[in-house]
Amino acid sequence: MLLSRAWQVTSVIRDPAQTQTITSLGQSRPGHLDVHVSSLEDVKTEAQAQSIISIASPNYIVFSAGAGGKGGPERTLAIDRDACIAFLKATLATPSVTKFLLVSYLGSRVKKAPWWSEDEWRATQDVNNGPLKNYYPAKLAADAFLTAVGNRRGTDFAAICLRPGSLSDDDGRDRVSLGKTKARGKVARADVAATAASLLDKQKASCWLDLLEGEEPINVAVDSCVRDKVDCVEGEDIDAMLKE
Repeated sequence: MLLSRAWQVTSVIRDPAQTQTITSLGQSRPGHLDVHVSSLEDVKTEAQAQSIISIASPNYIVFSAGAGGKGGPERTLAIDRDACIAFLKATLATPSVTKFLLVSYLGSRVKKAPWWSEDEWRATQDVNNGPLKNYYPAKLAADAFLTAVGNRRGTDFAAICLRPGSLSDDDGRDRVSLGKTKARGKVARADVAATAASLLDKQKASCWLDLLEGEEPINVAVDSCVRDKVDCVEGEDIDAMLKE
């Protein structure tokens, strides 16, 4: 999707065996694709993150990496929290990076979203404190740090937190519900990627946006949320985040 916009893309992957598969995605596209092999699990510091950023010299960073529940809680914290925060710290010190899009998840919040019912919030808490008990605090920390970095960088920087529901491998439909959605539901990975690409295309899109499958075309949904300044951080303790 980004290559179709004639963008130069650097994909950071852990397993060199994936290089050929990733490279093939760039064939017959107007953009240019580079692949860099590096384990994000080993990124512990701002300097380590900066060394990877320096290879690509990007204007935008998309952080969609995650442990995927594999390797125990230590690996989840290492990738979903520590590596992400290291890249955010490096971004804070790199003015040429003007957008950072973090793929989080719909339930990553401390307080009930004002547009959710009590039953929806209770169900979300049950999942966060049960199956996602390791993933939840890692994403909370990363989301909060993203918000803090966005505040420190100011209006020349877009801190975008895209928060999909349960991910499916269904074909993308180019139809979503974006913004203040219901608390539970699914969305195709392809539609998450398309929504991320559309958000990166916007000049000013610093916000949290929840994402589920729906009936609105992706570009229309993104345009509407950006125009109306929808921000799903509403209801959270922003002052506490800014102390991160």
